[in-house]
Amino acid sequence: MMLRIVAAFVLACAATGATAQACGSLINPYGPFDYRTQKAQLAIVEKYHFTPDVEGLRHGSTAALGGDIDYTLRASPNHHRALNSMVQLALRLKTDKPHGAEYTVDCYFNRAMRFAPDDGLVLVIYGVYLSRTNRKAEAVRFLEQAKKHEGNNPNLYYNLGLIYFDLKDYPTALTNAQRAYELGAALPGLRNKLEAAGKWHDAQARKGGAAGAAPGH
Repeated sequence: MMLRIVAAFVLACAATGATAQACGSLINPYGPFDYRTQKAQLAIVEKYHFTPDVEGLRHGSTAALGGDIDYTLRASPNHHRALNSMVQLALRLKTDKPHGAEYTVDCYFNRAMRFAPDDGLVLVIYGVYLSRTNRKAEAVRFLEQAKKHEGNNPNLYYNLGLIYFDLKDYPTALTNAQRAYELGAALPGLRNKLEAAGKWHDAQARKGGAAGAAPGH
């Protein structure tokens, strides 16, 4: 089963142009460690390389920003916060390979998925990045895949709703929006978009109406 999951992720990454061969070996002098379960081993990495200033993209600690984030992601390929910082740096600089980074952003996600194929949050972060770089069909594939592991993540459904709205698939956008708000999503933007397009209705009202309808009416 695990081999099938890994193969599926590698094929998905290949569709984005990032392949295992191009994105390098996961072997590293320190680690690699799973961000979800081995944070104690990553404390020293974060102390010297993924400092608050690096995470906030203010300035590097031991190298250029891209270099310190790269070091962190080689020690922990699925380091969620470092992946997000690499994404934000790439978007800020309008490049897929920030200065100091060894790989492209797509490659860092390829590496993360090869290392931890059951880490749904990696898929969520990647899906948002793909959407923000106008690869919405690819973003949908990764975000839908993430539901298997992050089924109660409101951010996942919120972002899927936005993408489906942009793709003009309003029924699916609504379904994801309703789920996002049921799970506690606070941002009103998706609901506002659906309301402005005349596509919003409250899930509870719909359920109540269906329950109150008499058979045959």
